[in-house]
Amino acid sequence: GAMAECSSAWRAVSCGSSRRPAGGLETHCGLQMVHGLGWRREKKKGGWRRTGVQRPFSSLFLADLSKNRLTEIPPEVCLFAPLESLNLYHNCIKCIPEAIINLQMLTYLDISRNLLSVLPKYLFNLPLKVLLVSNNKLVSIPEEIGKAKELMELDVSCNEIQVLPAQVGRLQALRELNIRKNCLHMLPEELADLPLIRLDFSCNKITEIPPAYRKLRQLQHIILDNNPMQSPPAQICLKGKVHIFKYLNIQACRMDKKPDTLDLPSLGKRCLPQPLTDRYRHICWVLFQLNDTFCTLHLCMYHIYMHS
Repeated sequence: GAMAECSSAWRAVSCGSSRRPAGGLETHCGLQMVHGLGWRREKKKGGWRRTGVQRPFSSLFLADLSKNRLTEIPPEVCLFAPLESLNLYHNCIKCIPEAIINLQMLTYLDISRNLLSVLPKYLFNLPLKVLLVSNNKLVSIPEEIGKAKELMELDVSCNEIQVLPAQVGRLQALRELNIRKNCLHMLPEELADLPLIRLDFSCNKITEIPPAYRKLRQLQHIILDNNPMQSPPAQICLKGKVHIFKYLNIQACRMDKKPDTLDLPSLGKRCLPQPLTDRYRHICWVLFQLNDTFCTLHLCMYHIYMHS
């Protein structure tokens, strides 16, 4: 039938053919009214590969259905198991069907500029490396996103997301995160363990960068404009990444030791006399105060330097 012919057409591409199948894939798949379905390969040094993915491909199955005014993902597309890249940019799609789990080779999905209000949990059972869902109507991201262990790029910008789930911190391959123009009030500390190269959280309602973010040692670009920043202060943020990280290091220094952590379980086990225990606690408290004073002085000097 139509799908058998479709599969045959796709196989012609996978075998390295440089000739587009007669009639185009639109005809073979029975999608004559959809003008964008087709295939494309890009020549890169060292072999064929898809833009945005770091590994070479001998061939690529790609469906481009962008700008077609689609209200749903065509069922035929979800039945084509070898599909690796699916472009649904700028349509009128309101939901992602469960049948998409048939696409167990899919590594690239662009469904930005549609009408999605939710990302289904089953979407994250796919081996996605790139997920672009900007300019939709999303208000949340499911915790199941933590399953997408191979995800390298996530773009959920220009939505209405209020909370970024801590499970995003489990995406150990994530290099680029774009959460620009949402309704976020805070950033999860869990992001600090990711190998992020680019982080964009501009145009939100965020007031603080967690001091733990100083551990983002691979970060090259941090974009945070149009937030009511308090920590670091806006004038430091304007100076760029180096100054932001200096501030975070100072803040972390101040938070390293707290009075309520001066516990002495080991001393208790040795049954030391109470006067000695109290004296040791007092010494620890004095040391803590000195450390806090030093960090405060360092921070004050940094502020003076910034305003000079």
